[in-house]
Amino acid sequence: MNLLDVAINTLGGLGLFILGMKLMTEGLQMSAGKRIKSILEAVSSNRVVGCATGAFVTALVQSSSATTVMLIGFVSAGLMTLQQAIGVILGANVGTTMTAQLIAFKLSALALPAIIIGVPLKFFASRKKVRYIGEVILGFGLLFFGMTVMKHGLSPIKSDPAFATFFTQFSPETMGGLLLCVGVGALVTIMVQSSSATIGLTMTLAVQGLIDFPTAMALVLGENIGTTITAELATIGSSNLNAHRTARAHTMFNVLGVGMMLLFFPYFIDLVETLSAHFGAAPVTSMVDGEYVNVGRYIANGHTMFNIVNALFFLAVLPWLIKVAVLLSPAEKKEDRLRPPSFDGRIIESPVGALAEARGEIARMAEGVRETLDNTLECLRSGDHRKIRRWRRYEEHINLMHKEILAYLTRIYQGEVNEDISREISGLMRVTNNLERIGDAVQSIALQVEDISEGSVTLSPQSRADVEELGAIVRWFMDLVTEAVNSTPQNLLDEAENLENTIDLTRETMRQAHIVRLREGTCSIESGMAFVNIITRLERCGDYCFSISKVLTAN
Repeated sequence: MNLLDVAINTLGGLGLFILGMKLMTEGLQMSAGKRIKSILEAVSSNRVVGCATGAFVTALVQSSSATTVMLIGFVSAGLMTLQQAIGVILGANVGTTMTAQLIAFKLSALALPAIIIGVPLKFFASRKKVRYIGEVILGFGLLFFGMTVMKHGLSPIKSDPAFATFFTQFSPETMGGLLLCVGVGALVTIMVQSSSATIGLTMTLAVQGLIDFPTAMALVLGENIGTTITAELATIGSSNLNAHRTARAHTMFNVLGVGMMLLFFPYFIDLVETLSAHFGAAPVTSMVDGEYVNVGRYIANGHTMFNIVNALFFLAVLPWLIKVAVLLSPAEKKEDRLRPPSFDGRIIESPVGALAEARGEIARMAEGVRETLDNTLECLRSGDHRKIRRWRRYEEHINLMHKEILAYLTRIYQGEVNEDISREISGLMRVTNNLERIGDAVQSIALQVEDISEGSVTLSPQSRADVEELGAIVRWFMDLVTEAVNSTPQNLLDEAENLENTIDLTRETMRQAHIVRLREGTCSIESGMAFVNIITRLERCGDYCFSISKVLTAN
């Protein structure tokens, strides 16, 4: 027996499996990206509905890690509450067991035909949707081809006494052996970043008879712990507390669930065997051509049963789970409104989650623009020249936000994205550019207000009242588009058109009244120029807000 050949075949097969899983997940995400986003955005506060949603979405994308990363993006953006996200994660752990159920079907004979069909669809099709379908089919083929390669790679060692002795160390008959199995399962999953891949490897070892069913289930329990590392890594560097709390809750859910299951491990094994046999599975010890052909189905059923029981238990104690997650997360700090954007490079692998994160920062940029406008108009009322200089800090902050958000959106666009996501990225870039233009318009108003507050220019009481009136409408418009960045109402465009028309009409009425004051000599030319400049800039702010509304409505 050549150990190098065994290692190459086993690791090569595992690599093909991981590649297949990645292609399937990415293809499914690209095909169903818009549907996934709408489903997650519609999640209610009902924990049971959230759990069912998580199971459905994860079964759709075939990856609990992908769902969890998307959720962290949604939580970071403020699109989803902590309770909603944790409810969805509970369901995601159930949904991911569908991959193991798929693997348990003996579909290896379809591997090469799937690759034959998938390759031309992925690499030669002209339509993106067809390429995504090809990616899913190719991933399916590579997944099962990888299982076949692993099985052939491991088959020579099952008759080797040295390897038989080695694998006997992984026996769950003692608590030490049980913990060793769980630890190995968690460690391998952390290394390969895919619980589905390690479960596939575990099934292959069990089919070859290198490990028995109880040992395989102990490894699977550890793999449920290891998969939480993806969510934890996704929060590194994030300043969003709810993102940290979501990852902590996910880890607690799996670790505590495994811990409780270990207390009843022998009974759990008996229950899996009994229920699997009841639903028609042949005995787990049945052998065909030297392989335990039914053990994969038992492992898949055990994986599903563990996560269903776990989800049901933690759904009942969800409020307490959230409280503990909050305690285990970083301490809450006073938010720095002028902090730079906080983007996580790991979330960018999930375009849906990354765009949700980008929307959150765009909404924060819009809030900064609105605060700059509020500060400027307040200083015009109060005449406090010390406060008016705050706009310079806000302006620098807005420029930094503009630069960082566009860079992040560009990075998302440079990845594999479908037409819907590409269109959304383009729209969000336009929104960001228009917000920066509003900031520039407010800068011009602030410079004018500085001159007024220092006494070099004066405004008549009527001009001040007019600016206050028009500014209030523009601030209302800013509030509307700021809220619409994350949650666009159906009647946004109608409200935007009304506000745009109101601003235009109000500005024109004010301009005509100002001309009358100039003729009557009640307003100087210098103060008149300042007044016209301010209301013109305010009207442009309204124009930019209307452009933002049109983009958000189109997306």
